[in-house]
Amino acid sequence: MKIKHKIWLEANGKVIFGQGRTELLRAIDECRSLNAAAKKLNMSYRAAWGRLKASEERMGLKLAEKDASAGGMRLTDDARQLLLSFEQLEGEVASFLEYMCHKLSFPPSD
Repeated sequence: MKIKHKIWLEANGKVIFGQGRTELLRAIDECRSLNAAAKKLNMSYRAAWGRLKASEERMGLKLAEKDASAGGMRLTDDARQLLLSFEQLEGEVASFLEYMCHKLSFPPSD
């Protein structure tokens, strides 16, 4: 038996943030463009834009903004902090599960 986990935040049955949003924000940060980020993730621009806007509205935070100096898009400080906190949370959960697997003699989770 393996213990697996997946973390996401939702309110009223609607996703606020999780691994997919994390990947989208990382792709925006890397590509400096929502369109390029969508292509990198093999999703439509409309889907990427919709997920970004939905998360912003549900959290009441601006996550990405136009970068006039670079002519593209950049993450806000709130988005960077959210990514950092989410990565820390996932790391702590993974460490806990590894510990539990060791104590319970389960193979580690994927």
